[in-house]
Amino acid sequence: MGSRPDGWWRDRAGAAVRLHADITRLAASGRATLPDEPGETGTERAGTPGFVMVLEGAAKAAAARLAPPEPNASPEPNASPVPPGEVRVVQAAGSGDDAIVAVVRRLAGRRVVVTADRGLRERCVAAGAEIRGPGWLLGLIAG
Repeated sequence: MGSRPDGWWRDRAGAAVRLHADITRLAASGRATLPDEPGETGTERAGTPGFVMVLEGAAKAAAARLAPPEPNASPEPNASPVPPGEVRVVQAAGSGDDAIVAVVRRLAGRRVVVTADRGLRERCVAAGAEIRGPGWLLGLIAG
């Protein structure tokens, strides 16, 4: 959210709701494909990926507005695959960076983390993720 000068620092939960809405629209648009991701024929792009949005600190207040609470939800990130076009919300029990790395470790397959944080980048790459900067995601959102 720090890459968007929209006053997110004054209303972190509101910024999380706006970003979630943007990512949900992006997922539904079919434009959310990764570079070098071949489709079934090798020439077209593969289907829409699933997304995981990690909320920490004051932004966690947005979770109730984004998805109904899951009964008996585990504090650990869900390891099941994220269906194409879905935006899964994870509330960090502590550090958001730790939760992101935990999600990367738990999910199988291709994982891409969007961050500008150098330390988080290193940790996610070590856990098996690819990295894209916020400008990449914001460019996709802008269309």
